[in-house]
Amino acid sequence: MFNHIKPSSPDPIMSLMEAYMQDPNPQKVNLGIGLYYDHQGKIPLVQAVHIAEQRLLEQQRPHSYPPIEGSALFAGQIQTLLFGEQSAHIATVQTVGGSGALKLGADFIYHFLSRREIWVSDPTWANHWAIFEGAGLKVHTYPYFDDASGQLRFNAMIDTLSSLPEGAVVLLHPCCHNPTGTDLNPEQWRAVLDVVQQRRLLPFFDIAYQGFGDGLDEDCFALREVLKSDVDFLVSNSFSKNVALYGQRLGGLSVRCGSVETASNVKGALKTLIRRSYSCPPTHGSQIVETLLADPQLQQLWAGELATMRQRIKQMRASLSAGLEQGGTTLDYTRIRDQKGMFSYTGLTEHQVSQLRQQYSIYLVAPGRMCLPGLNQQNVDYVTAAILDVTRAA
Repeated sequence: MFNHIKPSSPDPIMSLMEAYMQDPNPQKVNLGIGLYYDHQGKIPLVQAVHIAEQRLLEQQRPHSYPPIEGSALFAGQIQTLLFGEQSAHIATVQTVGGSGALKLGADFIYHFLSRREIWVSDPTWANHWAIFEGAGLKVHTYPYFDDASGQLRFNAMIDTLSSLPEGAVVLLHPCCHNPTGTDLNPEQWRAVLDVVQQRRLLPFFDIAYQGFGDGLDEDCFALREVLKSDVDFLVSNSFSKNVALYGQRLGGLSVRCGSVETASNVKGALKTLIRRSYSCPPTHGSQIVETLLADPQLQQLWAGELATMRQRIKQMRASLSAGLEQGGTTLDYTRIRDQKGMFSYTGLTEHQVSQLRQQYSIYLVAPGRMCLPGLNQQNVDYVTAAILDVTRAA
C-alpha cells in the first residue's frame, strides 16, 4: 500500500538543528532555529510562568475537555495584548501554536471565503509557503527586502500591493520580520494600510514575536492602526517565544469583522474547521498564560523578563556588529546592528554559511539568516572571528 511513497525533503531548519545536535565540536554555536537562549545558552524558564504553573498545580484541576474554540478568558486576554482592548467585533479562538493559527486561517480563507491565492513578502518564513500551499492556496510574493543592499524595497512593495485585485489576501509581519529583521516604520505602515483600504485587500497579520522588537505595545502599532479603519483582517499570534512556552503549542487566531453578528458567525466557521481537525486545543499552556495575565504583579514580572530578553538580543547585535566593524569586515555589519527581533539577514552568502558550518561548527539558516539569541558573551568573539575569516576569504 505504501511502497509508492518517495522520501520526503527534510525541513531545512529542523534538519539543521539535528545536524547541530550531532556535531561533536565543543565550540559549536546554534544560530539557526528560532529559539531564545539566555546568556548561558539555555532556554529559560520564565519566572512568571513558573509561579503561574505552581499555582495551577496547587489547584489540582481535572483535565477535562475545553470548548472547541478554547478558553473565553484566554481569547479576551489575546485581544487586550494585541489591540489594547477587547472587542465583540473580533472573533478570537485558541490554536495549536502560531503555525496552527496560520493553518486555521488558511483553511478559513479557502473554505469560507473561496479565496485561492495569497501574497507573502519576498523573502518570508519558509513554512509560510508550506502551510498555505498545503491548505490549497497558490502563493505569490510582493517585493520586500533586497539582500544585496540590505534595504527595504518599500516603493516596489507599495507598487505591487496597489496592483493586486480587490479582495486579495496579503500576509504582513507587524514586527520582527522573519527572516530579515527589517520592519516598516509607522509612516510606512500607514502608507501600506492606506493601500489595503483603497484596494479593499484582506491583510493576514502574523505576529509571532510580540515584545522582541520595541515592546509589547509598540510592536502592535500596525494592528492598532488598522483597527482605526473599517478594514477586515486576520491575525495569528504565538506565545512560544515571548512566554518561552515552545512545547505547549499555544497561539491564537483573531478575525476582525464588521459587526457582532458577523463575528459570531465567523467564530462558528472557525469552530467547524477546528472540530473537523483537532477537535479542541490543549489546556495546560493556556491556563498558565491566563493565570499570568490575570495577576497584575505576575504580568508585570513577565513584561520585565521579556524586556530583559529583548535587551540581551540588542546587546548581542551591538557586540557582533562592533566586532565586525573593528575587524574590517567587508560585510554590512550595520544591518545586524539595526534590524529587530530574533533574526538578522546578515548578507552572508550560502558559500560563507557553509564555510561557517564546516570549518567552525557555526550553524545559520541559508542564505544567511542568523538567530541572534544563540550569541552570548562566551561565544560572540568566536563567531565574530569566524565571520571575519570567511568574509576575508571572499
